[in-house]
Amino acid sequence: MKRVVVTGMAGITSLGSDWASIEANFLAGRSGIRRMDEWDRFTELNTRLAGPIDDFVVPKHWTRKQLRSMGRVSRLAVGAAELALQDAGLLGNPIIRDGRMGVACGSSTGSTDEIKAFGNMLLNSVADGLNANSYVRMMPHTTAANISIFFGLTGRLIPTSSACTSGSQGIGYAYESIKFGRLPLMLAGGAEELCPTEAMVFDALYATSLKNDAPHTSPRPYDQDRDGLVIGEGGGMLVLEELEHALARGAHIHAEIVGFGSNADGQHTTRPEVSTMRRAMELALEDAGIAAQAIGYVNGHGTATEQGDIAETLATSELFGKHMPISSQKSFLGHTLGACGALESWFCIEMMNRDRYVPTLNLDQVDPRCGELDYLRGGFRAMRNDYVMNNNFAFGGVNTSLILRRWS
Repeated sequence: MKRVVVTGMAGITSLGSDWASIEANFLAGRSGIRRMDEWDRFTELNTRLAGPIDDFVVPKHWTRKQLRSMGRVSRLAVGAAELALQDAGLLGNPIIRDGRMGVACGSSTGSTDEIKAFGNMLLNSVADGLNANSYVRMMPHTTAANISIFFGLTGRLIPTSSACTSGSQGIGYAYESIKFGRLPLMLAGGAEELCPTEAMVFDALYATSLKNDAPHTSPRPYDQDRDGLVIGEGGGMLVLEELEHALARGAHIHAEIVGFGSNADGQHTTRPEVSTMRRAMELALEDAGIAAQAIGYVNGHGTATEQGDIAETLATSELFGKHMPISSQKSFLGHTLGACGALESWFCIEMMNRDRYVPTLNLDQVDPRCGELDYLRGGFRAMRNDYVMNNNFAFGGVNTSLILRRWS
């Protein structure tokens, strides 16, 4: 078995594209959520809240040819991947192109402008807006494929289109690829572009926040007065590397990945199951070979939906007890779906290395139906931990748990 370390990490969010900017916004209690006036034309959509990235522009050195196959979701993924490779000291290094590096990445869906164009063809029998690259921009594995092509990666390609666990499954499967000796380097993560159709998915389930005139008061994970989730967008990528390979090239190591657990509820497409959520965490602990008491912090999925918040916190409390610290950065960014597992893993590593942990924004009064835990509220919490856990749960009953170990 090989040991797997993180040597590069980056993300693009509504609160910034570097940790200094994002942390400053976290520290100030500044949310990336705003009212989407442009959604007013969708009269049957109730929510008007989202966490858009309003300042994202593609780098000037990207060519027109490279951009042709990339919709917004792929541009966010490739942009985050480029920043992560740069952080790892591997951008432009020929070793990533000789078969040693692969990619594991996903999103809930491909770019929806292309889906709209194909739908228009079916509805109106016209092919307006369709071209040779339309399917590539729409296909479920568009992020992984575009990353591979953009950087010339010829190792294994693992698409992880599993909604809210796309990013964490990407990291988990990349970790396993290196752990079992298949190759020494992987780019891993996920991305999502903002689309009103994704808000409508949750709107139809009565699961979106309707605090349309007070956007900074929502979402409210774990709070008794929450009224639903808010959709966001972003991209997050990690460079995973086999330990000896990283040491041989003198790479800076951010953290070690030591455990991954993933399973399925096998019960219902949208109703979470406490027992299988807990089992996913246990699988990660077993993979890491550590006891539950070794974990010092849990980064919760924390979507601010009633069923999700209650189920995940009951599972977490059953396994770890009432003194486990927990928080959710979705309170700042909204639910970035395919990106959240990767962004939150990045945040976990940054918090662990700096010994200060981000609270849950807007958490004023914990819902008494949630599991008894140490909910981080108010300001940052100073803690020193050797192990932290990041959990994500998705429609279809997909559960993931990652364990990250402090390196220095």
